[in-house]
Amino acid sequence: MTEILWTAKEWAQAVGGRLVDATGAPLGGADAIALHASNVNFDSRAIEIGDIFLALKGARDGHEFVASAYKAGAAFCVTERATPGAVCCVVDDVQTALEVAAVYARDRTIGCKRGAVTGSVGKTSVTQMVMATLKRAGRAHSAIKSFNNHIGVPLTLVRMPRETERAVFEIGMNHADEITPLSKFVAPDAVIITTVGAVHTENFPDGELGIVKAKAEIFDGLQPSGLAILNADNRWFDELKARAESIGTKVASFGESVGADALLTGYDVISDPDGDYARIQAEIHGQSYDFKLYTTGKHQAVNAMSVLLMAQALGVDLKVAIAALEDFRPLAGRGSVRHVTVDGKSITVIDESYNANPISMTATIESLGARVVEPDQRKIVVLTDMLELGPDEAALHAGLLSVIEAQAIDKVYCAGPLMANLWQIVPPALKGGYASTAQELIAPLKADLRSGDVVMIKGSNGSKAGLIAASLV
Repeated sequence: MTEILWTAKEWAQAVGGRLVDATGAPLGGADAIALHASNVNFDSRAIEIGDIFLALKGARDGHEFVASAYKAGAAFCVTERATPGAVCCVVDDVQTALEVAAVYARDRTIGCKRGAVTGSVGKTSVTQMVMATLKRAGRAHSAIKSFNNHIGVPLTLVRMPRETERAVFEIGMNHADEITPLSKFVAPDAVIITTVGAVHTENFPDGELGIVKAKAEIFDGLQPSGLAILNADNRWFDELKARAESIGTKVASFGESVGADALLTGYDVISDPDGDYARIQAEIHGQSYDFKLYTTGKHQAVNAMSVLLMAQALGVDLKVAIAALEDFRPLAGRGSVRHVTVDGKSITVIDESYNANPISMTATIESLGARVVEPDQRKIVVLTDMLELGPDEAALHAGLLSVIEAQAIDKVYCAGPLMANLWQIVPPALKGGYASTAQELIAPLKADLRSGDVVMIKGSNGSKAGLIAASLV
């Protein structure tokens, strides 16, 4: 039997809506109770039988798709006007109704412990690692995608079953004042700020300090006894810690810096035919642990320290959390490692193609540099444009050369007009190839590969780095 997430009556009562049947007549009593839903969706193309359809207004007005959503099997639709032929819960504003329902859904999960994750990079991977630990400990909930904005966060809440014991939410932002309302919707017991850096600086006149202030908004929704988990290695740690402590929030730290509550003390990449992994040594509150992590970037090993602190804060036994991390596999485009044969050549592909900014680019290049390879093996970076970097985008792309040279990378391949700023200054000995688009880079890259090459692919999702990763199979 499909689990009942909402009845029409409960939803209407939660949001103050008016239920009407397909003729526009009032719907109430037993009919409203019997009509129930198992999921909530705002994309009419993804509607499944038993969903609630939210007629949100975006690039297109969701009201244009009410009839098709209902025909596809929606239990009822949340609209701002009755629609002939569809059962509707009529409200003044659908977005507001979603937000009100989110708070209601949060409050009906009595005793549920909630975590929230933000940061300039690593939010999705950390959120999914946290979720892996929570699932080991009981009924857990999180978003199935990077639903981290003004729609995604409340949507994740209204999808949360009332029996949920623990939940984790990803929270993102592009501008100031975006995180505060989302954090208040979640009302987390613990939060992680993965790191802070120059991402979306085009929207902040005061640069990185503006981003620090925006990320610190996640403290605004914390429960009174909540915990802020902060990156001790980040240059903004002291600033964030002071902001947290100024409102009475407890702070725990993670990273490689001496004194961190969750301290990464050892990291080695082990090559294995069944999948490369990192051997991690850590001290959590002074206690030593040793475990595997099947996501090999060192930045992910650091992130795992924050995951263990949050798991503890949400009531998960540390040994249970570590066992969950040992079974965790990275999401597509976020650090997966595979050994493949391309045109008869055996190579290792590190797929970091989902997204990119200067922080994550630096971290992944450093991780590639740290890998131990045989003398005849080459370390190759394949880079596509980093997007949304503002007026300094040319310099930020060119600035990657210093880390490339410091990590003894053997060959550099670039695609895109922004990466041209890097390509122009790459020393001739390191130049592999350049193309104006990711698609055009595939053929010359594959032609130049040798058996034994270790190839790391990184770029913003919009610059199609994933096309290159997908071609190396």
